[in-house]
Amino acid sequence: MTPGYGETPLDPEEAEALTAQARALLGDDPTKADLYEAEQAVLAEVAEQFLHEVVDGALGLDEIASDHFLRDLHLKLYGDIWTWAGRYRTREMTIGIAPEQIAVGLRTSLENALYRWEHTDDWTARELGIAVHAEAVRIHPFVDGNGTRLLADLIFLEAQGDESLESYDWAVDRARYIALLQEYDRSRDPRPLAMFIPVIPIA
Repeated sequence: MTPGYGETPLDPEEAEALTAQARALLGDDPTKADLYEAEQAVLAEVAEQFLHEVVDGALGLDEIASDHFLRDLHLKLYGDIWTWAGRYRTREMTIGIAPEQIAVGLRTSLENALYRWEHTDDWTARELGIAVHAEAVRIHPFVDGNGTRLLADLIFLEAQGDESLESYDWAVDRARYIALLQEYDRSRDPRPLAMFIPVIPIA
């Protein structure tokens, strides 16, 4: 977060979308920093739960790479805070496809990625996770907080099988990251973005 950003109060439209639970927890005038801290706390808890399920074999690739799983993931990440959690957006935004195309577009995109993974040797596990992440960012199914990085982490982890496990390191240069997402929009090739996002061993 940039200096000063965290002290910025929510605008009225954002505040209106807070759940009653979030209002009770954060008070009448929460700042963006308050919301960020609350979201990060939930993210850490949800990520730990799902990562354990993948490692334990309770979650397979067919389930993770699906539209219903992404909706459920989004609801778990943001349901205590935002009323729009787990629901596809219904309005046009400066990014993403048209709202009426989201349901079919997301399902088709995830099915195509999974089919390609299972029937070709085009992608590594690292590239598969990034491909799904980039597609979800391109579609932008939710108002905010897509959860696509965690989705990519889970897919990458599951797709590695019995290899020495690695995870993405998302602490990257934002400008370059956005430029590579835009390049993906034009080429549909996840490899440049996958090469840019570092991976680290899971202890």
